[in-house]
Amino acid sequence: MQLTVWTYEGPPHVGAMRVATGMRDLHYVLHAPQGDTYADLLFTMIERRDHRPPVTYTTFQARDLGKDTAELFKTAARDAYDRFQPQAMIVGSSCTAELIQDDPHGLSLTMGLPCPVIPLELPSYSRKENWGASETFYQIVRTLADKERKPLPAVGENGPRRPRANLLGPTALGFRHRDDVAEITRLLGDLGIDVNLVAPMGSSPADIAGIGEADFNICLYPEIAAQACSWLERTFRQKTVKTVPIGLLATREFVSEVCAVAGLPVPTDLDQGRMGWWSRSIDSTYLTGKRVFIFGDGTHAVAAARVASEELGFKVVGLGCYNREFAREVRAAAEKYGVEPLISDDYLAVEEAIEAAAPELVLGTQMERHIAKRLRLPCAVISAPVHVQDFPARHSPQMGFEGANVLFDTWVHPLVMGLEEHLLTMFREDFEFSDAAGPSHLGGHASSAPAAAASTAEPAGEVATIEQSAPATTEIGGWTSEALAELGKIPFFVRGKARRNTERYASEHGVTTITRDTLYEAKSHYAR
Repeated sequence: MQLTVWTYEGPPHVGAMRVATGMRDLHYVLHAPQGDTYADLLFTMIERRDHRPPVTYTTFQARDLGKDTAELFKTAARDAYDRFQPQAMIVGSSCTAELIQDDPHGLSLTMGLPCPVIPLELPSYSRKENWGASETFYQIVRTLADKERKPLPAVGENGPRRPRANLLGPTALGFRHRDDVAEITRLLGDLGIDVNLVAPMGSSPADIAGIGEADFNICLYPEIAAQACSWLERTFRQKTVKTVPIGLLATREFVSEVCAVAGLPVPTDLDQGRMGWWSRSIDSTYLTGKRVFIFGDGTHAVAAARVASEELGFKVVGLGCYNREFAREVRAAAEKYGVEPLISDDYLAVEEAIEAAAPELVLGTQMERHIAKRLRLPCAVISAPVHVQDFPARHSPQMGFEGANVLFDTWVHPLVMGLEEHLLTMFREDFEFSDAAGPSHLGGHASSAPAAAASTAEPAGEVATIEQSAPATTEIGGWTSEALAELGKIPFFVRGKARRNTERYASEHGVTTITRDTLYEAKSHYAR
């Protein structure tokens, strides 16, 4: 294990919590010490859920290790059933309790509980959260699916029936899963397809029993549902729609694949949103060629790279994921865009890669948002792990045609704000931007602040503190303050490249102190 400040994924039992919390009438009995009882914070604070997760802990302490901790588990499981009366229970151990090897499944079988009990073998020291969620969902489906329940005939007493699909993969704490499900359900309805089941989020064990009644499955989130979809395909002969509808092009492909599986014609009159029109407009040309670094879970990272490159005209300069189970897909996408794939769960390695790539936009998790803030780069979040602000109260999907609109707004707005910041920086010494300027053409009133206030405003950019505190002849880090002030006038989105080129020029030519003249000599040298 690696000691870290931030982590992209928790241990696998957190993935099991995500599945249990998303479902109804299912209870999770977790053999865990007192310090592992943090699920309430994860789900009620970050996701702003209005009820507690259905998890009961044994909560043993250090003094209990000399006693019978197995009896503690049996008492907790019995009390949980008596209190919550679930349709089914899942049982397992946290990473700490795994070490004492009490065998929760074997213990639960000796208790004769009057509901199905599903054991979870989640190796905490070799697997992580997404794998834990996938394994948990797979075990639930495999145990509870009624193999006698098959799709009804395509033609019944009242004529042909509409095709039915299962939407599989959404969980609690998933990035925009709630809104994605609503958007894809609406889209399927427009295509003439009914949803048989959404699972695990929103389903109960009784609902899972009827999973075989659908004509086909839609694997919305492969990290969670791919294993269960594979089992359903073997067991019920249900086909799986594997295209993830993130972005305009992928959504069109999704519609075509769904219609082919359902035996329906592809409609030509679907509302396809505004991103396609805007990305062809003259106003979008300033986005062309913008350098973007992408990092997240494998599915969202690969989808974002396609949207960025093929729909918005960005240049992908970095691509990676933290879940190694999807390394193959990310490597294939990275090869397509001509970049080196980054497969790592070390946020420090990600930060180093972002800094080296010098992008103009970062698309990532909440950790990349923090990294981008330190590097003064625009950023948009595209993947879990996320914080509370990425669970908006409004409808904000990532999938479908409306999701394409949301992607466009979310990714373009940081660049627009960056452009405004650059313009304000360029014209900050213009008298019209001074606090002492007269009324504007809109008829507003001038500020009563003295004219000197304009000269004391903090300059934008990485050299603001240096410019204010250092005399003109001071040398800081090999740069004179005069050179740093000149560097600060370069637009922020190319300033890092200018600095690196200048320092490389100085190193190659034996220059020990970088002056304003050195900066311009380097510029002339690399412009040839």
